[in-house]
Amino acid sequence: MDIGNIIAWIIVGAIAGWLASLVMGTNRRQSLLEDIVVGIIGGFIGGLVLGLLDIGGDVSGLNIASIVVAFIGAVVLLLILKAVRGTAQV
Repeated sequence: MDIGNIIAWIIVGAIAGWLASLVMGTNRRQSLLEDIVVGIIGGFIGGLVLGLLDIGGDVSGLNIASIVVAFIGAVVLLLILKAVRGTAQV
């Protein structure tokens, strides 16, 4: 993994984490660093979930498909965190 891949992961993570925080209503409580971490972990979760569904979810650089996969995973991660914390609203 070279520096270009690391930068791409950070950018994809930031965008996906920020979009997921907007959708999940956690934007005001999350910093940029938290958005990046949520987005990067979301990339792994999104790839796993879409792979299990046989849809194929590969985060492979700085592109729209990678952002969508990471966004889906980030939303799933924030849903899990809200459920664990007991802050999920019905």
